[in-house]
Amino acid sequence: MENISNVWMFIIFIICLIFPVYHMIHALLIIIKKPYYQKAKRVLSEKPISILVPCYNEESIIKTTILGIDRLNYKNYEYILINDGSNDHTFEIMEQLLDLEIQKSGANCNLEFSAVKGVYRSKRNPNVIVIDKFNGGKADALNAGISYSSNELIITLDADSILDEKALSIINCAFVDPNLIAAGGTVHVLQGRRFKHGSLIPTLNVKSIVKFQIAEYLRGFYIYKASLAKANALSIISGAFGVFKKDVLIKVGGYRKTIGEDIDITLKVQHYKNQRVGLKVAYIPEAICYTEVPETWKGLYNQRIRWQKAFIDCTVLYLKDFMSTLLKSPLSFFFMIDALFVGVICSFITVISFILLIFFSENAHYLFFFLTLYVVTNFLYNLVGVIISYYYRNSFGKRDFLNILMVNLFDLIAFRLFTLFCTLSGTIQYFVNKEGWNKVARTGRKYHIEQEGEFM
Repeated sequence: MENISNVWMFIIFIICLIFPVYHMIHALLIIIKKPYYQKAKRVLSEKPISILVPCYNEESIIKTTILGIDRLNYKNYEYILINDGSNDHTFEIMEQLLDLEIQKSGANCNLEFSAVKGVYRSKRNPNVIVIDKFNGGKADALNAGISYSSNELIITLDADSILDEKALSIINCAFVDPNLIAAGGTVHVLQGRRFKHGSLIPTLNVKSIVKFQIAEYLRGFYIYKASLAKANALSIISGAFGVFKKDVLIKVGGYRKTIGEDIDITLKVQHYKNQRVGLKVAYIPEAICYTEVPETWKGLYNQRIRWQKAFIDCTVLYLKDFMSTLLKSPLSFFFMIDALFVGVICSFITVISFILLIFFSENAHYLFFFLTLYVVTNFLYNLVGVIISYYYRNSFGKRDFLNILMVNLFDLIAFRLFTLFCTLSGTIQYFVNKEGWNKVARTGRKYHIEQEGEFM
């Protein structure tokens, strides 16, 4: 009986390693061939773009958000800040910095959202619009932004996300393809950036908890999301930075009020795409934004619990569709086998199996073998993420390169255990209280002051 259990554990463990190896190889193959939008030799006309930023109690970060607008190297855009019933000084700061004046405008589609108090335009930057509305949640705010937007392309950002100055031009090139209906960009950690000679450069002069997240975001985007997108299986366009055709968002009914609106809208758009021939959902690694990450373990725990609840919520909602197309759709296959089975179910199995091996098995060499294979494979996975990031000009200095290697090593020892705990805890908590989560608190740091002073 013990031999049978060891065999099953070995099989499950190998399955858990197959997908990381697949994603590594897939991601490395992607960078060999340049995408079509990098090959464009002529200057393209700027497509009109609407940027939506839902804001709720963002007084600690909203100044950085607004100052980030001035860095956009693009002219044909409107930047819509949606104040979702904030009960702090968010709206007052918007008024002060933007010098707002009331506008007569109405919704141009029938998406549902809470009542709007007023629509304003900035006198200092006419491209900036503020929608002041009653609180309805992030999905509700995004639906309001879509309804009041004027342009064919919609970009959704978090309030603590700042677009790279080249991001809009890259998106403009990518959406020359008429069949591209949605895309995600790369998200980097805002705390891990500093201004030098007018450009944002990576730095690891940050807290350890932030270093772990910097490494995590590198492998999460440059390996995992890139691989899934190439396999036509991208299930999450990050809420921190996503691009959608407006007409598609309207046709799928906009955002649903849920604990994971970014997963939900991606799955709805993917379903829309799969019903029509030739449409595409992509990942654009060169389009970059910078987002603030938690700087405390409590804040990070709350964030990851929310993410895990969101994933389980969409799994439950779309389970029937996923199961019926499991062997027909790459999206269903990777969501159910890679994300759900390997990412969640095997997490429970692994914890239980290791406990049994430690306390009830005389074959301790199995434990040593599994741990060694795990460390080697996942360290290589982390390293590939860093290497690919260099290809996309995310270049660390020599000292920081050695630092990031050490971070990736300690990630396997400590941070992965933390994320494993969050996976288990968030899954259980969803079925106990799936609505019980709160918005992660902002750090309150003044990035526009810190970063400008770093190299002055």
